[in-house]
Amino acid sequence: MTSATGPGGLIEVLVVDDDARVARVNAAYVGKVPGFRVAGQAHTAADALAFLERGHADLVLLDHYLPDETGLALVGRLRQLGHHTDIIMVTAARDIGTVQAAMRHGALQYLVKPFTFAGLRAKLEGYAALRRALAGGGEAGQDQVDRIFGAVGGASAGPAELPKGYSALTADLVREVLRGSDGPLSAQEVADRASLSRQTAQRYLKLLERTGRVRLSLKYGETGRPEHRYDWV
Repeated sequence: MTSATGPGGLIEVLVVDDDARVARVNAAYVGKVPGFRVAGQAHTAADALAFLERGHADLVLLDHYLPDETGLALVGRLRQLGHHTDIIMVTAARDIGTVQAAMRHGALQYLVKPFTFAGLRAKLEGYAALRRALAGGGEAGQDQVDRIFGAVGGASAGPAELPKGYSALTADLVREVLRGSDGPLSAQEVADRASLSRQTAQRYLKLLERTGRVRLSLKYGETGRPEHRYDWV
């Protein structure tokens, strides 16, 4: 996990894809996620390596199928050369062997093509959460360790991968309401701001809490049961 960031504290991203058109689309997606900036684009493993030799990226969005060598082979070379840039695989390769090899090479996430902007955004936001969890160094108790690993796992719980019966658009709506709030919200407040029923808002809030995207807290009043309140992690 790299610690340096670009100007203004932005997370610098190198987009690597053999298809220039796809690389441009992915770069445009990255540019729409707050806190991230596209540092460059590359279409071969050699170009990606040359970029990292002369410049800096916190994160590489890496295709596996490159014209000169595979993305995983490139990761191996980067590690041998002492480059510790973080990797999220973004590829059409979906065989279990490649997925397992990506895990063993230290890829933080794996996004299968084709994907939506919401799917990529979920991975990037999970990565940003991981960096926040690791900030400051020092020793970690079990609670903090759980938050660190939850940040990695939470990145895979994006709207593109919702369980059957859930809508990515509704999940996005709930997410935007929480992210735009100055503090935790109740299910009813989320429902009112998103123009949803309280029951629907509650379903999505519970789902997002289970996947580590939302944090639940309790607000105690003078009488009665405590109120559940939710905020975006």
